[in-house]
Amino acid sequence: MKGSIQSGVSVLTAMVVSLTTTLVMYLAFLLHWANFDRSLFFILPPLVFLSCYLIVYITMREFIFIKLLRIYELIDGFKENKSDVEDKNIFDAVQTRVMEYSMQKSKEIDQLKKLEQYRKEFLGNVSHELKTPIFNIQGYLETLLDGGMEDEKIAKDFLTRASRNTERLSEIVSDLLLISQYESGDLALHMTNYDVVEQVREVYESFMIQARSKNIDLRFRDMSMTPVLITADKLRIGQVFYNLISNAIKYCNEGCFVSASFTDQGDRILIEIRDNGPGIAQEHLSRLFERFYRVDRARSRDKGGTGLGLAIAKHIVEAHKQVISVDSAVGLGTTFSFTLPKPVQA
Repeated sequence: MKGSIQSGVSVLTAMVVSLTTTLVMYLAFLLHWANFDRSLFFILPPLVFLSCYLIVYITMREFIFIKLLRIYELIDGFKENKSDVEDKNIFDAVQTRVMEYSMQKSKEIDQLKKLEQYRKEFLGNVSHELKTPIFNIQGYLETLLDGGMEDEKIAKDFLTRASRNTERLSEIVSDLLLISQYESGDLALHMTNYDVVEQVREVYESFMIQARSKNIDLRFRDMSMTPVLITADKLRIGQVFYNLISNAIKYCNEGCFVSASFTDQGDRILIEIRDNGPGIAQEHLSRLFERFYRVDRARSRDKGGTGLGLAIAKHIVEAHKQVISVDSAVGLGTTFSFTLPKPVQA
């Protein structure tokens, strides 16, 4: 029966209050029998009982339960019809919803605190990354203005250094804009079918001189590999390979190797970029894809880069609805792996 629980509680409460009031009135009559009109003994208490009953019942039914029902609907987001809610035990329903609402808000508050901490760290990192090249440029220009222009060799050297720092500033700003586009969903992907082996080979060629200077061998796990077709945004995935291979070469010691492998997993291709360099300690792996996170800040800045390469790679892979991961051990090297879909067979 609709509202049976609410009606039962209202009736019970009204009965208890009315009977208590009536009994108190009868007791007052008995204690002061001589001072009351005896005809009222049979008329007034029943009227008081009826009045109390109606007042309490209406108050419980039309005020308290309606208020509880509105609270329930507000918390529940009006997901259920009013008639459906009235069939429930409104006390249990409101208690359940309030507890769920409290837990949800507690999680949201915790998430906001994490985001606030992340925002502070991010702003601090951005400020630090931008401050270094700005101060360098400022120092070079001040030196030139204070007389350095008179020495042609010094002038050329300082202008070259200032130019490199402006390029670094430009790279940082460009990478930040790119990440912002990925996070906001404004960057559209242009999906095509192409040979990923050939793409990695082209990236290898662009790093050939840098690799030879450190005696680093750029290779494939299987040198006789046939073409491997994937469906992806070729430009963006090329950026992923560029960032991963660049990092591997940058941090590898002389005589190391960087290898790429491609494993068929049915509807996807597992891609791994591996090196046998110094490796990364386990405590750093969970934060490796964060913006500006560096395992060794001083050493990383000496080697260049914006500190955003891995964060960009992560966003690009996730934009393809895939996941990128890292496995590393100190002294054994590092492996970055991610999957990309194969072309759909017609």
